[in-house]
Amino acid sequence: MPTTDPKDSLQALLRKLDALLPEPPAAVDFTAQLAFRWVRRASLLGSIGYLQPVGPFARIALEDLLHVGAQLERCVNNTRRFVQGLPANNVLLTGARGTGKSSMVRACLTEFAEQGLRLIEVDKADLVDLPQIAELVAGQPQKFIVFCDDLSFEPGEAGYKALKTVLDGGLAAQASNLLVYATSNRRHLMPESMKDNLGTHYDPNGEIHPAEAVEEKIALSERFGLWVSFHSFSQNDYLDIVAHWLEVYGFRGDEAFEQARQPALQWALERGSRSGRIALAFAKDWAASKQAP
Repeated sequence: MPTTDPKDSLQALLRKLDALLPEPPAAVDFTAQLAFRWVRRASLLGSIGYLQPVGPFARIALEDLLHVGAQLERCVNNTRRFVQGLPANNVLLTGARGTGKSSMVRACLTEFAEQGLRLIEVDKADLVDLPQIAELVAGQPQKFIVFCDDLSFEPGEAGYKALKTVLDGGLAAQASNLLVYATSNRRHLMPESMKDNLGTHYDPNGEIHPAEAVEEKIALSERFGLWVSFHSFSQNDYLDIVAHWLEVYGFRGDEAFEQARQPALQWALERGSRSGRIALAFAKDWAASKQAP
């Protein structure tokens, strides 16, 4: 019976282990790439996080955001100061769905990318890696927005404390080239239940002392220095946005808009909402139906 060379066995074992070990992530080019996504993959050493370039980036111009002028001004001004190296705030964009919160962050990247702004999208479940991300970009000449879309937390989620630490709750100062922009339908990011208020009591002077559970939930939102609130659109605002996107798709003039007006209203009625997202979806559908052979 032939004997196995120990060296061959060792090499076979090393090949198997090498297949299970994480591959070193590709070098990140912050100059050529504008947007990145923080992703995780399983390996023999556990879950490994790394930056994955996003390309091509879905650009959107500031001019495409209608009827959110006040919100746009605050967000753009804050981002401009950040890019210029001036003091700037972490931003929490809250309010009605489909009103342009995420689009505004993308538009800021489109506007300031040539001045060195970069975007890193992080899923809520991966917010525990925020300190690692901050360390990764520290010292880079670019400015980075860590973007978390549709942010909210349930009690006990690990990302909650990591986000608090990065915003301003830890011993280490937040990196000067990194800000956090988050969107949420909840202004306080965490659900509040009736039992949270059971500890509320009154002193002889009538002062209310909220329960500590409520204070803990509100504290996270307060760590965002800038709050930008969005509201549902009126019917006229919604139709203006429809008209804008119809022009983008090549349908200009009053006649084209009048043909689309009633179908656009019906489209919104069926979906129970008048928002920028609904307006864009209608314009895509209507333009395609007119252009189809």
